[in-house]
Amino acid sequence: MMRNLYQEVSERIAHELETGVLPWVQPWSQTPGRNMSVNAVSNRPYSGCNAFLLWMLKRPNPRYLTFKQAKEAGGTVRKGEHGVPVYFVKFLYRRGDKMKDGRIATGNVSMLRQYTVFNVAQCDGLPEKIVHGPDGAAPTVAPNPDERDASIDEFVVATGAAVREDGGAARYVPSVDYIGMPKFATFHGASHYYATLFHELGHWTGHKSRLDREFGKRFGDNAYAAEELVAELTSAFLCAEFNVDGELRHAGYIQNWIKLLREDNKAFFTAASAAQKAADFLRGVVIAEPQQEAA
Repeated sequence: MMRNLYQEVSERIAHELETGVLPWVQPWSQTPGRNMSVNAVSNRPYSGCNAFLLWMLKRPNPRYLTFKQAKEAGGTVRKGEHGVPVYFVKFLYRRGDKMKDGRIATGNVSMLRQYTVFNVAQCDGLPEKIVHGPDGAAPTVAPNPDERDASIDEFVVATGAAVREDGGAARYVPSVDYIGMPKFATFHGASHYYATLFHELGHWTGHKSRLDREFGKRFGDNAYAAEELVAELTSAFLCAEFNVDGELRHAGYIQNWIKLLREDNKAFFTAASAAQKAADFLRGVVIAEPQQEAA
């Protein structure tokens, strides 16, 4: 019987949620600069669902590679070590292609594939640049937990999002396209403030003038829970990047998310992919901002 990889991953995430573990809520300030799981050879970050699956391992050095990559780099995977699965989508047919059963593909036909990676700590003989990356093991300073962080504030301003600290509840208002936030001083520290703001920025990316994210047709009554999950995961990506301790915005939605995953085994992949697009969109907007010339 063919394995259903979507089901396996969905069950794993749902089980973690049922036991009270949220893979995307992590104390990122304790490992500044080493929060993004990356391929140790290409230095490319793992994205979407894979990022969360690797975060669940809580490895102090978030660098991974395949058995083949370890061997080609001059090292070996230590005997007795077990790898972990990560996933990618392989497109088997394009629109108009004749499929194995004789039908003509009406769109891209894809299949989820699995491969195994090992943490660098499970290997021997790897070069330093593979173990620690091109920048070495030099630590990055985490933000002050009690003060605003200028680099994050500048990032938020550069996105172009209208953010008003108007004293009301944290919210994104699509009808007027702005984010409302309580005053900074009312939060229990900077991490709570920025994790909340990142969550609302996640919602902001879904506006029809930006990513035009609409889950109604896909998830029906679960659409609101799906959008909240996307915002939570977007916040997680940005918290990891800026070394901000993760926060759960809506604990009341955990049961709704479990229901969502149980009813649709592709739901977490969809939400993680949408969150990755949201985080990438925000970074892309900031990078595209023209730099001011020095006076």
